Amino acid sequence: MSATDPIADMLTRMRNAALMRKREVQIPASRLKAEIARILKEEGYIRNYKVIDDGPQGILAVTLKYTEGNQSVLAGARRVSKPGCRVYCTRDSIPKVYDGLGVAIISTSRGVLSGARCEELGLGGEVLCTVW
Repeated sequence: MSATDPIADMLTRMRNAALMRKREVQIPASRLKAEIARILKEEGYIRNYKVIDDGPQGILAVTLKYTEGNQSVLAGARRVSKPGCRVYCTRDSIPKVYDGLGVAIISTSRGVLSGARCEELGLGGEVLCTVW
């Protein structure tokens, strides 16, 4: 587990679980990770998620989503802003992921939002990750 970058750890666990065709993956919980999972569910990349209150940290249980042909809906995920090198965008420079086929997840002053929602609201912020 990477203690220095919990979001990169979350994305890696989800990618690895999808490659192994696992139905569910458990990740140490945090509010930020729960917000990222909420956006992934809204955008249709995961089936569901729930936060299990277990000790001081808790567990984020993410149920992965697959197509009829048992292909993972989550094809890839990339951490953009890292602890050593933060990446920000203005409302005019929100990244397009695979020409709109993917989604950028951005931390704004109004919470964690998808790139499309940021464009609607005219907000910029820290580009946490991209998912496709």
